[in-house]
Amino acid sequence: MPGVLKEGDKAPDFTVRDGEGKTVKLKDFRGKKVVLYFYPKDDTPGCTREACAFRDAFGKFKRRGIEVLGVSLDGEASHKKFAAKFDLPFRLLADTDKAISEAYGTYGEKKFMGRKYMGNHRMTFLIDEKGKIKRIFDKVKPDEHAEEVLEAFE
Repeated sequence: MPGVLKEGDKAPDFTVRDGEGKTVKLKDFRGKKVVLYFYPKDDTPGCTREACAFRDAFGKFKRRGIEVLGVSLDGEASHKKFAAKFDLPFRLLADTDKAISEAYGTYGEKKFMGRKYMGNHRMTFLIDEKGKIKRIFDKVKPDEHAEEVLEAFE
């Protein structure tokens, strides 16, 4: 399933709630660069490392006017707890109906220890000021990813 969108495509718009219960619309970020990163689950080892890497590099993103948005299938309460536990300074989007994940092609079959199941693939989309996809990362290493994303915006 991953790989439906291509670099240069218009990023699919969405309206969703974040961990604070506030409504977030992609079109509200027009004129800004956006990192839209999809991850499997709040407070799991790889997802925590990835979120903390974005947290640790957040000042660099902010100085460049780049918004960071994390997306998983977890609900608002889970996001709020995850963000509080690790002091995450960016918004986590609650894609509980899978609408964003399906629009971006991140939801699909996964394998873990021989077991197949459905879930979010770890993928990141860099969206430019005009709402176009500048870059897609589909092979994400949680620890190095934030720096890799910053370099891609150079």
